[in-house]
Amino acid sequence: MGKIVFITGATSGFGKACAEVFASNNCSLILNGRRIDRLKEMKHELEVRFKVNVHILAFDVQQKKAVFDAINTLPGEWQEIDVLINNAGLALGRDYFDEADMDDWDTMLNTNVKGLLYVSRAVLPFMIHQKKGHIINIGSTAGKEVYEKGNVYCASKAAVDSVSKAMRIDLLQHQIKVTVLHPGAAETEFSMIRFKGDQQKAAAVYDGYKPLTAKDVAEVAYYTTTLPAHVCINELVLTCTAQANSFYTYKG
Repeated sequence: MGKIVFITGATSGFGKACAEVFASNNCSLILNGRRIDRLKEMKHELEVRFKVNVHILAFDVQQKKAVFDAINTLPGEWQEIDVLINNAGLALGRDYFDEADMDDWDTMLNTNVKGLLYVSRAVLPFMIHQKKGHIINIGSTAGKEVYEKGNVYCASKAAVDSVSKAMRIDLLQHQIKVTVLHPGAAETEFSMIRFKGDQQKAAAVYDGYKPLTAKDVAEVAYYTTTLPAHVCINELVLTCTAQANSFYTYKG
C-alpha cells in the first residue's frame, strides 16, 4: 500500500490539505474526523483523483475510549502506520481571561492537548513494533508568544510544543521521529470557528496581507517526511512573509 499516513482533523483546513498533498505523493491514508459524511466524500474523492487507498475513522479525539476503540480495531494491513499527523485542534473565542467562556477553555484543552495525547498513545504501539515512525504535531506561533486575549489557546499550543519535546526524548529508544510545526496566520476555517461564525471578524484577521494557505503548511509537513532515516526536523516555525511573529504583521 505504500507509506501509510494517519491524519486527525482531516476534513478541513491543514488536515484536508495534508490529505491531498500526501495522496498526490502516493501515500495511503487513514483519515479521522467527527463528520462521517465528510470523511466518506473525501475518501471517494481522493481514491478517484489519486488512485490511493483510504481508510476512514470517525471519532472525536476528545473522547479517550472512542480513540482507543477505533485505533485498536484497525485492520492488520492498516496498522503499519509510518506517519501520524496530529492536526485536530481549534481556537474558540478571543476574550480577556476574566471574561472568557470556560466551556471554550475545556474544548480547546481537550482537543488540542488531550486529543493529541490520546491518539499518539493509541498509535505508538504500532510504530514501536516496527521500530520506526514519524509523528508530526501541529502547533502554532501562539505556542511561542502569548498575546492579548489568547490565554488558554496559547497555553494549549505551548503544551503541544512541550509535549513534542518530551516525546522526542522518550521515543529515542524506539527510533521514532517527532516534528512540531508552528504555523503563523493561515487562512482556513480557523478564524470562522474562533469567532463562532462571525464572518466580518474572521475576514478582518487577514485584511491587508497575504497569509499562509493550508497547502503551504501541508507541503512543509510532507517535506519533513522525505528526509533520510537518520535526519529529523525537530521543529519549524513558518509564517507568511508579511508576518514576523505573533505580534508583528505588516498590513500594506
